[in-house]
Order: sequence, then C-alpha cells, then structure tokens
Amino acid sequence: MTELKKRGIFNEDGDIALQKRKIIQGNTTNLNDFNNLKYSWASDWYRQAMNNFWIPEEINLNQDIKDYRNLSPEEKRAYDKILSFLIYLDSIQSAQLPNLQAYVTANEINLCLAIQTYQECIHSQSYSYILDTICSPEERTEILYQWKDDEVLLARNKFIGDQYNDFVHDKKEENLMKTLIANYILEGIYFYSGFMFFYNLGRNGKMPGTMQEIRYINRDENTHCWLFRSIIADLRKERPDLFTKEKEKRYESMIREGAEQEIHWAEYVIGDDIPGLNQKNVEAYIKYLANLRSKGLGLSVLYPGFEEEPSSMAWVSEYSDPNLVKTDFFEGKVTAYTKSSVIEDDL
Repeated sequence: MTELKKRGIFNEDGDIALQKRKIIQGNTTNLNDFNNLKYSWASDWYRQAMNNFWIPEEINLNQDIKDYRNLSPEEKRAYDKILSFLIYLDSIQSAQLPNLQAYVTANEINLCLAIQTYQECIHSQSYSYILDTICSPEERTEILYQWKDDEVLLARNKFIGDQYNDFVHDKKEENLMKTLIANYILEGIYFYSGFMFFYNLGRNGKMPGTMQEIRYINRDENTHCWLFRSIIADLRKERPDLFTKEKEKRYESMIREGAEQEIHWAEYVIGDDIPGLNQKNVEAYIKYLANLRSKGLGLSVLYPGFEEEPSSMAWVSEYSDPNLVKTDFFEGKVTAYTKSSVIEDDL
C-alpha cells in the first residue's frame, strides 16, 4: 500500500500547470484560483453550496413543542434515537473532513470540502436548536449521548467511525478510498434513510418544524453526496489502479454492509410500530438507495429487483422536494428551494 503525501501550506515549488494537478499525491501551491480549474464541476458545486445558505433559527418550532409531548411512545423512541444518530454523523463529519483535506491536492476540491465542513456545523447547530426548543436540558443530554448506552446505536456509529479512524492512524491510499466510500455511504444512504422518518411524521401532521429543518439539511446532503461521487469518479480516471475488480468488490461490500446495518437499524427503531411506515417498505427503500449509490460509482447492482424507487415510498421524494421546480442531481427528482436555484449534474 502506498503512503499518501500530505500537502504543505506554503509551497513555492508547487505545480502551476493544470494538467499536473491531481486529487491526491499532487504538488499543489495551495493557491485558490477560481478561474483555472481542472475539475470544472467544482465551480458549479461551490456556487450551489453557497446558494444553499440558511439559518436554523429561522424555522418556527412552536408546534413541535406541543407535538413532541403527544408523540406515541414508539414515535418518541424513534424520534430520539434517529435524531441522536444524525447528530453524531454530522459531528464526526465536521471532525474528519479537515483531516481528509490535508491529503487532497486539488485546491478547487478542497474549497468544496471546506464549504461542506461549514455546512455540517450548521446541521449540528440545527439539531441543537431543535433539542433546546422541544426538550428539557436533561432530555437533551440523554438524546445526545444515547450511543453511550445503546449497543445498537453504538454499532451504527462505529461502522463509519472505524473507517475514518483507520485513515487517521494509517495514511495509506487504500484507507483514503475507504474513507471516501464511507463518506458516500453516510451522505447517500444513512442521511436519506434517517430523513424518511421525519418526513413521515410531517405527512401525518406532526413535528412540522423538525421536518422543515430536515428539508434544508437534506438539500445540503444531496450536494455532499454529489461531491463525493464526483471525487471518486475523477479518481477512477486518474488512478485506475485504485479501481481494480478486487478493489471494486471491496467497495461494493462496504456499501452492502452499510445498507444491511441501516436495515437492521430501521427494524430496531421503526419496525412495524410507526403509523405510515412498515419494515418491508423501509427495507425496500434502503436497498433501492444502496443500488442507486453503487451504480452512481460505476459499481454493480447490489440488490437485484430493487433498482427502481419503491412506489410505496414515492412520498419521501415529494416531502424532500417541496417546490417541484428543477431536477435533482441523482434521482431525477426536484430539490429546489426558494432561496436557491438548482444546477444540473452533467456527470
């Protein structure tokens, strides 16, 4: 396994020519030049991400304060545990992205990763705003640290966290790829699956403020998923040795493992006890997401028969896409919001 070269800060001997720029193992000057980009998609991504700006406290949670106390025991348990999981995912994202940036040697991609880090912090702020509004301080702390006592939740956090830690402790190219795939799983499966529960509450007339916060977070995560898909796609062109058949099977195995863990988690927190959801439909939706993400990287279909969005879960896209204006980067669905126009992904 090849050791990754960490980029410095000031490098007067760095390469200026675009043809010499590389995502990893390059010789960068670290100069941010918005007019000379090798990875042209990064310009559109950056502008889209900047247009996504929003403030969590703009959303009214008055109804959520009342609704939270009236959730059924099953709904409250699922609400608390899924929110706890999402809080932790965003927290480790904001911690690991700068570590990843230290080894990315394409300045335009690092600019995108910097914006993503900022957005993950806003998501953490959003979750804190929700908890501070609807919960007592004691309840808030209990939700934040559920993974300390819930073995199933701890296992969820560890799967992604362990991939990140492997890269922290051993800066090999192979571990970088595991980190990129783990990011893609987190952004493209875990978040989407978690958001589904809150959209279901919303369509049942419950927790409308939480649902709206999730809509804005969902818009950001959509661009994050696109970002990592684009990075991986360009790495495939630059470094085909990182995409041998054997290594592709390893990446497929990671996506499948992530999906299987998500299915197990859904059975644990949702099951058949939440009005509007059942385990069969949720499992079909997660398998669809896994296929979508795997195919997005040029990998195999992981779950034959689940290539299309389940008709029983089509409402998820409707709730995540309120304005019905433009097409989404991946699923051909809409994701535009009043504060931002949506660009087309031409990858």
